[in-house]
Amino acid sequence: MPFVALGGLLVIVCVLAYAYGAAQLGDRVQVLAVARPVAAGQAITAADLRQVSAARDPGVRLVPASQAVDVVGRTAVVPLLAGTLLTPEVLGDAAFPPGGQVTASVAVKPGQYPQGLAAGARVAVYVSAVRDGGQPAPEASSTVTAPARLSAVVLGVDLAGDGQGSTVVTLLLAAADAPLLAAAPSGGVVLMQTSPEG
Repeated sequence: MPFVALGGLLVIVCVLAYAYGAAQLGDRVQVLAVARPVAAGQAITAADLRQVSAARDPGVRLVPASQAVDVVGRTAVVPLLAGTLLTPEVLGDAAFPPGGQVTASVAVKPGQYPQGLAAGARVAVYVSAVRDGGQPAPEASSTVTAPARLSAVVLGVDLAGDGQGSTVVTLLLAAADAPLLAAAPSGGVVLMQTSPEG
């Protein structure tokens, strides 16, 4: 008799657990996701967004579909891939460039940047040292001056370039690094793509 009662209790617990799980899975909400890739620093448009159904999770802050009007015009803080669910953390202010950052364009020739470089990529920008006169610093026979290393995010790549065989790459970088980049001699900038963590 005790085993029968225990078995009946076990059946009831299993039914209740199944009902609870089904209710949780059925508790879904309409949220915003990325419809197509968005580069870091790029303003988000209505065409970049789509509504999807997602399970409600108190531990994850998703952006409700009803807030689409508020999202349009804001910038992506990081590169966003199609299908990414939007969270408040990946959305920046509508003002661009963000405070403390600037945009700059550099003309680079093949060999000075990786093939396939695209908007949203993080790059290390190596700038050759320059003398006071603006010319590249001469290399001594025993010492080599290491180029300065800046960090930036690619906003755009214009393969048509400047019409003289160079590709024009537009970068988002710290405002404090802008003077060094601006003083770079012709051919004195090399871009190397880095991991998302830098």
